[in-house]
Amino acid sequence: MLITDNNKIETYYQALLDRKQSFVGIFFVGVKTTSVFCIATCRARKPKLKNVEFYTSFKEALDNGYRPCKICKPTENANQTPEQVEKAIILVKENPKDKITDFQLRQKGISPEVVRRWFKNNYGMTFQAYQRMYRINNAFQELKKGKNATHTAFDTSYESLSGFGYTFKKLVGKSPKQIKDKNIILINRLTTPLGPMFVCATDNGICLLEFVDRRMLETEFKDLQKLLNANIISGENEHIKQIKKEIKGYFEGTRKKFDVKLETPGTDFQNAVWNCLQQIEYGTTTTYQKQAEKINNPKAIRAVASANGYNRISIIVPCHRVIGKDGKMTGYGGGIERKKWLIEHERNNAST
Repeated sequence: MLITDNNKIETYYQALLDRKQSFVGIFFVGVKTTSVFCIATCRARKPKLKNVEFYTSFKEALDNGYRPCKICKPTENANQTPEQVEKAIILVKENPKDKITDFQLRQKGISPEVVRRWFKNNYGMTFQAYQRMYRINNAFQELKKGKNATHTAFDTSYESLSGFGYTFKKLVGKSPKQIKDKNIILINRLTTPLGPMFVCATDNGICLLEFVDRRMLETEFKDLQKLLNANIISGENEHIKQIKKEIKGYFEGTRKKFDVKLETPGTDFQNAVWNCLQQIEYGTTTTYQKQAEKINNPKAIRAVASANGYNRISIIVPCHRVIGKDGKMTGYGGGIERKKWLIEHERNNAST
């Protein structure tokens, strides 16, 4: 929201002048004279107090017509994983079967308090819960390959088979002996110039890519778990690693097509619409009516618009390229300003 409290405004403005690291992500400052917004540590020349306004989220700054500063890159740096947290995540990935303790973190020069706070704010879970999910994911893969449950339990640092079974069933939805027809969906996080995104993937491919502030995100998670008979747990697979590289290239303007595999559970009509979206060329736009005509169902304009709204894979399945018949921007799950940004970004890089 827009900050109107004068005391806060003075505090935030002083933090901007002093480039205080501790205020990064606490406020986003819109500069009226340049129409850009920044974070507290921006190195650009400081504006006068009368020419700024402060917001509590970058999305509000975007929605009010401000664009991200190219110097401080607020949507990336305000949500970037701190170095200590990055080190903790690497520890988990390098030791997927072990439980990383606070003592081990401190030995590596990592503050457990910083790690806990960041995970709570950015993942909505504790670091311990994040670790458990990684260990259970590793156990799930081994059990699928036929490994004995008892051996798997003790190999993943559980002190008892019952404790392993309880945690496994809580996260996966089935006991270790009942997973034959059970699947899991891995969830991870990435940062972009338009803010952080969640990415979900199965063994078959990417099934979700959404901005973390998407209003329908919780509903999409529930729908995916039901459609795929799976539970969502934190983790990473080859599809997630691949999309992180491809999305980075997209935002750098060097990638115009995606090669990553997708899994898009839905009705035949929805998949026809989503396939049609992927045929819209980079740097161009179309309308719902043209979409309906392309799938040989010219009267299904509203149904096409609805199917677009149910698309769970932003950018790769480019529903942002669909605009109103009158040329105006229509609804977009990530917000209209993001839609404008993506269209402009593609037009600027289409010829390169």
